[in-house]
Parts: sequence; C-alpha cells; structure tokens
Amino acid sequence: MTMPNFLIIGAAKAGTTALHEYLQQHPQIYMTPTKETNFFAFEGEVINFQGPGDEALKDFSITDLSTYQAKFAQVTNELAIGEACPSYLYIPQAVPRIKKYIPDTRLIVILRNPVERAYANFLHNVRDDREPHQDFALALQDEATRIANNWEWFWHYKQIGFYGKQLQRYYELFSPNQIKINLYEDLKEQPIKLLQDILKFLEVDPNFIPDMALRPNKSGMPKNKIIHQLLTKPNPLKTILKPLFPTKLRQKIQHNNLTKPQISSDVRQQLRDLYREDIIKCQDLIKRDLSGWLTEVA
Repeated sequence: MTMPNFLIIGAAKAGTTALHEYLQQHPQIYMTPTKETNFFAFEGEVINFQGPGDEALKDFSITDLSTYQAKFAQVTNELAIGEACPSYLYIPQAVPRIKKYIPDTRLIVILRNPVERAYANFLHNVRDDREPHQDFALALQDEATRIANNWEWFWHYKQIGFYGKQLQRYYELFSPNQIKINLYEDLKEQPIKLLQDILKFLEVDPNFIPDMALRPNKSGMPKNKIIHQLLTKPNPLKTILKPLFPTKLRQKIQHNNLTKPQISSDVRQQLRDLYREDIIKCQDLIKRDLSGWLTEVA
C-alpha cells in the first residue's frame, strides 16, 4: 500500500494549512484530501481528550495503519505524496513512528515566533467558540491545569512553542538533508520563493505557482458574533444562502469579521523570557538568525 514520502510536521498556527492547500494544487503532488490525519501522533491509542470540543479530534484522527494507507488510495503518478499534521512536531511519539514506517521521508517545518504562535493558537480557539477565556493571560495561567485534566495538545499554548527541544528529536533520528526548515516570516514576505524552495526540496516542478489569493485558517476574535455564527455554524439561513456565496467570498467575509487585539506588553515579555533559552537552541540547530523573536513587537 502507498505511504507518503513527505510530511509537513508543523508548527501549529504557522502556515501549515496554507502550505497544504498550495501544494495540493500542484499536478505532481498528492496531498491527503483533508489535512491532519494525526496517524503518527496517535497510532494504536484510544483518543479520549476532555477539553471543550476535543471530541472532534477523535472524529477526524486515524489510529490504525490500514485506514491511514487508504487515505493515499487515489495516488496515481504523482511524484511527491504527503500530508500535513502540526501535531507531529509537538508530540514526541510521532518521531519514532515516522522513522519506523517511512524512514526516508522528507520533513517540512514552518516555525513562527513562539509568542505570536501561542497567541494565534489562543485566538483560533476563541474564534471556534472553544476557549473559555477571552483574556490570553488567564488562558496561559490555566494551561498546566488543562494539561493535567487531559485537554488535547492544541490547548498547550506555551508548550507547543519549544521548537528547539522538538526539532532535536527529529535531528537525532533523521538526516539533516531530510529536514527542510522554513520561517513564517518567509511565508508572509516571500511566499512564492518559499514555495519554490519547497518544490525543489520535493523534486517536483518548481515553476508551478498556485492560487494564493487568500490565506486560509485565519485566527482572530469575531467583531460581530452573529455574522460569525451565520458563516461558521450549521443553520438554515447558511444552507439557503450558501449557493449564492462562493467559498472564497464567504471566507473573505469571515476573515474581515475577525480582529486581533494586541498582546499586553507584560504577557509578551513573560513569554519571551520563557522561550529565550529554547530560541537560542533552535537558532543554533537550524542555522538561522532568530534574534528578532526576542525583540520584535508583532
């Protein structure tokens, strides 16, 4: 049965959804139709997380090999076969499982300033009506309790940002030639160049340019909750109006209805101090200057 020959392994809220959609458009690349199987994160496990909305993770995650392989049953003559799962960077068990099943795979990583990543993660859960707090500082204070109470990994706002520790696990089992590290800044500022670098890494036509008109999976707090509910939750009006509004238009309206309040300077500095040592470790590991993560405002 077919298995992937590359994985986008994270980080969460660093552009993995966008990259999945861009690569999915390439004629020489096969991506799983839906993002995040979580197979290597949870193979053989019983998923029973207890946070708000965590039951959804169980619904879309795959824990057995045959079901996972079936996700690639439609592969024909594509050269690069992959999936995107940001849980793979964070969850330690994913690393030896990937090594066991696909030891020669290519691994693609996008790293984002961990302070901004944590905040985007929080706003994502606020957007989806899962986060009990509207205050980022309070959510951070509750993180240890949430972990102890078995809330799923996506609630680990602070812990997900220790990239140096997480990448070290991969460098211990995989050759550096198999690992492609990118920065979120690259995706924002030079998306075509970043994509071409990744296409070369995957050994497919690097001249293909996908539709990048709208960045998917934007996080933020809804300005108008009624509009947000109409656009994102099942309801009769949405069903009636859906044929009249193309997906991209609905997505644009939804994105324009989201706002991103600033992180307080105290919380920002606390997180910088928390990540400082790991950022320096990560910088040395990937051979890229990350000093801006310790100074930039947004």
